[in-house]
Amino acid sequence: MNPAPANDQTMTIGFLLMPLFSMMAFVSAIEPLRVANRMADRQLYRWEVLSRDGNPVTASNNMSLAADHSIARHPPYPMVAICASFNPLRHFDAALKQWLQRQNAAGVELGAMDTGAFLLARAGLLDGYRATTHWESLDSFAEAFPKVEVENALYVIDRNRWSCAGGTASLDLMLHMIRRQHGHRIAAAVSEQFIHPEIRGPGDRQRMEPKERQGINHAGLSRVIQLMESRLEEPVMSAALAKAAGMSLRQLERLFDRYFGMSPRRYYLDLRLQRARSMLQYTDMSIVEVAVACGFGSAAHFSRSYHAWAGKAPSAERRRPALGIMPALR
Repeated sequence: MNPAPANDQTMTIGFLLMPLFSMMAFVSAIEPLRVANRMADRQLYRWEVLSRDGNPVTASNNMSLAADHSIARHPPYPMVAICASFNPLRHFDAALKQWLQRQNAAGVELGAMDTGAFLLARAGLLDGYRATTHWESLDSFAEAFPKVEVENALYVIDRNRWSCAGGTASLDLMLHMIRRQHGHRIAAAVSEQFIHPEIRGPGDRQRMEPKERQGINHAGLSRVIQLMESRLEEPVMSAALAKAAGMSLRQLERLFDRYFGMSPRRYYLDLRLQRARSMLQYTDMSIVEVAVACGFGSAAHFSRSYHAWAGKAPSAERRRPALGIMPALR
């Protein structure tokens, strides 16, 4: 992030809210700035809300926020942050692309929260940059934008670009900015106001470890799940998974039946299909490309498996707004 403004200056940030934006990500970014002003007893930060047309924007929780300006008419900002969530590219068009590119040409620092990185990347403004997005769409983002150095991180700062995973990661990103610009003591005081005992670093994990996420305490089973999650494009046979965990195939099958009520093969297939759903919702990859990226030998096999799992054809995911997947169950 850019160096802090002079101590007697106020930094103003423009937040561009896209339809169905994440309210959690937005509020988690705004509130630390508000409390930093309070702790410093002066206005360190100001913020204004932008929308495409200047009208209120409805978040994914169905609450609406009024906009201060449209993207066509607003004062200059040293920093602009894009907040999105589901269907990040649905409202991307030539006008938004040109506006983002003009901000870049003017030297504006550009940031993205949750899936806002999709918009910066589609405008060509993340090529050659490190970036991240919400874990649910991380694989889709990497597949769609191969020129971006995608990282599985809470937040990434690379020169005049930053991105964060959304949710409470926005809080940690802003605490980092406050600490860098105004010192550790103010950042720590802000963090404590939110009962947030640790300012997480960019390299912290977005997701829980499998044993915490699944409520399991078996080290070998946790290793198998980690291996499955890392090999979705090229699935590993169940016997090889068992060997990697130091157990027999029969032991592995018993563990999966005990904890999940299904076979390792079924669990693995579910993971791959969840990844497929994310790619169908967040990218414009073809059905064949999605099938290959999720370890299926043919589009026909993929389509049959997907229909049996989701109750609809893969193409149907693109005919309705993305409502997100439910991966916490896996």
